[in-house]
Amino acid sequence: MATILVTGGAGYIGSHTVVELVKAGYEPIIFDNFSNSKPAVLARLHKITGKNIPFYSGDIRVREQLEKVFDENKIDAVIHFAGLKAVGESVKKPLEYYDNNVNGSRTLLMVMRDKGCKNFIFSSSATVYGEPDSVPLTENSPVKRANCPYGQTKIDVEYMAEELQKACPDFSVTLLRYFNPVGAHESGLIGEDPRGIPNNLMPYLTQVAVGRLPYLNIFGNDYPTPDGTCIRDYIHVVDLALGHVAALNKLMNVPGVHIYNLGTGIGYSVLDMVNAFSKAIGHELPHKFAPRRAGDVVQCYADPKKAFEDLGWKALKTLEDMTADSYNWQKNNPQGYED
Repeated sequence: MATILVTGGAGYIGSHTVVELVKAGYEPIIFDNFSNSKPAVLARLHKITGKNIPFYSGDIRVREQLEKVFDENKIDAVIHFAGLKAVGESVKKPLEYYDNNVNGSRTLLMVMRDKGCKNFIFSSSATVYGEPDSVPLTENSPVKRANCPYGQTKIDVEYMAEELQKACPDFSVTLLRYFNPVGAHESGLIGEDPRGIPNNLMPYLTQVAVGRLPYLNIFGNDYPTPDGTCIRDYIHVVDLALGHVAALNKLMNVPGVHIYNLGTGIGYSVLDMVNAFSKAIGHELPHKFAPRRAGDVVQCYADPKKAFEDLGWKALKTLEDMTADSYNWQKNNPQGYED
């Protein structure tokens, strides 16, 4: 049975992926420093999976902490989620983002190379495409200089992993470029719990719905789109987690660089999401329009065909599933995870 190290495995996407790894028969090990997650996640994962998932507390920038995991376990593959991820914060703290996301990933890849672990799956992002020339985006769409440090760190780590694969041709490097993860596990036990004011739309919606925030700020209603608000490809986090399992199933020990978009292929505007969420909760969600936010692109959605053809993966959950599961999580956990 293959053992998979999941960096950032207590985080939003990481925790949902751990559940799907267990269901698929893999043995995940979580490595996390709780900089953007809570220890309470571990007990919730035990409740969902019925398994005590091994956990190491550590920071990906600290080589000795990573080496300890590899020395104590035979790691077959690494799924790398650990990283800082707020667009706005990255503009204010660029050096912290480069240190954590790029230097941390460099340290991880060095340890993997030195310990003989040659399967790397990276949690990348559609931000690598910048302001798209055209949509939908395919894997051949140009990667551009990002319009925020967060996005640039994703490009830099992708490039670094590709260069490593050139130098070490037996490496399998998989770059999964996700679009906008939303939703939560159907149990309502795990979900998105950002620290402070949310940066992403769905947790903002859910926190307004349960009264944690008074109203939703919609940043910009003068974009060149049908209703003036930005358009995104929202994907249920469980579909996204299953994309990682599909990549492991097909690409473990397959040398090369493998790049996939993980999205639904459908673009929804911010107002579409507000309306869908209002329907899910049975009343209109309070919202106000605010000025555009630095770093936001106008529209961005995927052509996910390659992932279906190569990996047999397709996003199956609907917009109704996304809104219902997000609301269910927040309703059951109005203040998020306990500390």
